[in-house]
Amino acid sequence: MKLIYGIFLVFSCDFTLLEKDDGLVIVYTGKGKGKTTAALGMALRAVGYNHKVCMIQFIKGSWHYGEMTSSKRLEPEFELTAAGKGFVGILDDNTPKEVHQKIAQHAVEMSKEKILSAKYDLVILDEINYAINLGLIELESVLELIKIRPRQMTLVLTGNYARQEIIDTADLVTEMKEIKHPFQRGVRAKKGIDF
Repeated sequence: MKLIYGIFLVFSCDFTLLEKDDGLVIVYTGKGKGKTTAALGMALRAVGYNHKVCMIQFIKGSWHYGEMTSSKRLEPEFELTAAGKGFVGILDDNTPKEVHQKIAQHAVEMSKEKILSAKYDLVILDEINYAINLGLIELESVLELIKIRPRQMTLVLTGNYARQEIIDTADLVTEMKEIKHPFQRGVRAKKGIDF
């Protein structure tokens, strides 16, 4: 009997930390593929329960991605904004870093507005960890977004190089680890799979 009571006591302590209707702070990070895809899967699941979802993409923007089209099919429950100007410092990017910084800062302000509106059950800040790592936005501004999140809202932050301070704040952190990738064999990104 004492053993059962002890187990119940441990579990009951854990459950008091999060209320049933509390949202979570979730981080998808790591060098492996699938961070945005996992967040989009969560959005699809949330829309299935008529939850309101907002996704703001910090880096993506100048190229066309499949989710830009498919997300329109999930409106009005799912709202996607590609706030970036495309990938920073790679391929055909000739945009000055200052321009990328200004656009990323605008995305932070937009995120703050969406979070404080309390209209959404789920807010996804896609590639925000990359934006910090690239020096486009400050870590402190992202920690502030986490801090102002209403208790019932789930906030998802994606992108590699998640800072330890963000990991420490999160309720759930998943690291995508690359084991094997077609790019290693010279296979280029595929429509509907990679973008």
